[in-house]
Amino acid sequence: MTETKRGSCLCGSVTFEVRGELAAPDVCHCVQCRKQSGHCFASTNVPRSAITVTGEESVSWYQSSAKVRRGFCAKCGSTLFWDPPARDWTSVAMGAFDSPTGTHVAMHIFVAEKGDYYDIADGLPQNPH
Repeated sequence: MTETKRGSCLCGSVTFEVRGELAAPDVCHCVQCRKQSGHCFASTNVPRSAITVTGEESVSWYQSSAKVRRGFCAKCGSTLFWDPPARDWTSVAMGAFDSPTGTHVAMHIFVAEKGDYYDIADGLPQNPH
């Protein structure tokens, strides 16, 4: 039996299901992720074929670069997805999952751009880019 994880935005207009085990998430500290999320962005990469989104009409997409778009709920503003259309996966925000995820953060990325108001002291690998 395939495991299913569920999640949603704050208001419930967008819900999603991910079939299968979740990959260990990373935490991105880049300027764009910090500005979009208000801090840093923890997400897991999910094969497109493993995710089902309900309420897609409430997902608004912001094209943040030539290669990536960011998805959020147009009603409540919840950050949900980081999507590189040329790839076969979408990153799903860890904070949007409703239930325990059964995984743990693997590493921090873009730490060269992290905010000056916090330290990363969890002992996990830190990639400057």
